[in-house]
Amino acid sequence: MPRAAPPQVIPRPDTWRPGAPAPWAEVPLGRRTGIGVVRVLEALDANGQLGPVPEEVGSDEIFGPLLVDEDRFDEDRFDEGRAPNGRRVNAGVLATLFEERGEARVILTRRSSRLRTHKGEVSFPGGRLDAGESVAEAAVREAHEEVGLDPRQVTTVGWIHPVMTMASASLIVPVLATVPARPHLVANPHEVERVFDVALADLADPAVFHEERWRVPGRTVPGSEDDWFPVWFFEISGEIIWGATARMLRELLSLVLLGS
Repeated sequence: MPRAAPPQVIPRPDTWRPGAPAPWAEVPLGRRTGIGVVRVLEALDANGQLGPVPEEVGSDEIFGPLLVDEDRFDEDRFDEGRAPNGRRVNAGVLATLFEERGEARVILTRRSSRLRTHKGEVSFPGGRLDAGESVAEAAVREAHEEVGLDPRQVTTVGWIHPVMTMASASLIVPVLATVPARPHLVANPHEVERVFDVALADLADPAVFHEERWRVPGRTVPGSEDDWFPVWFFEISGEIIWGATARMLRELLSLVLLGS
């Protein structure tokens, strides 16, 4: 049995309120299961997110108008962690998929409670880029250092839109990768308290997901009349997944289940 998750520091304001249901809540069960790796790759391809991370990943073409053009603000797509156009990417994470019994599973970690930032939070393996590294190279290296993932088994296949963490202001690009079978993983105790995996089909259960609406004093949300913004959570495998990792998973599931 996994050790109990330590309490996370979730800076929920006193003014929070419940948000919308999962975007895929109305998707029939038959489409929320049988999410194999090929189906994920097809969804990435259909949305132009299959293949290497684009060189212009921090540009207007990738970020779009979410934080700079109030006239084109779309509340349903607003991500409170997205950075303004042109922000330099400084970190990469690896969302590694493998398949068992027809279901793609994704590898996650619970960060050490001894770390300086994001302690005890669930995240993908990853970290800051070293000099001269690409995002994918950094993500694969960090996955090897944090959980012992063999780089020779890893095939990078796509990417998710960048997000910026609230606590450390890191601009992170999630890199999608596959391995041919369940890998043997060992958590580096200096960085990781637990390494585990969950099926995308289980994350797609609407009962696992919930949205909260937050409003933080002094924080202006472009395009919003009242400065409320969404924060997303998945509660699964004895863990609470929120923040940047939940935003990444929400985008991945939306691509697969909704085509957007």
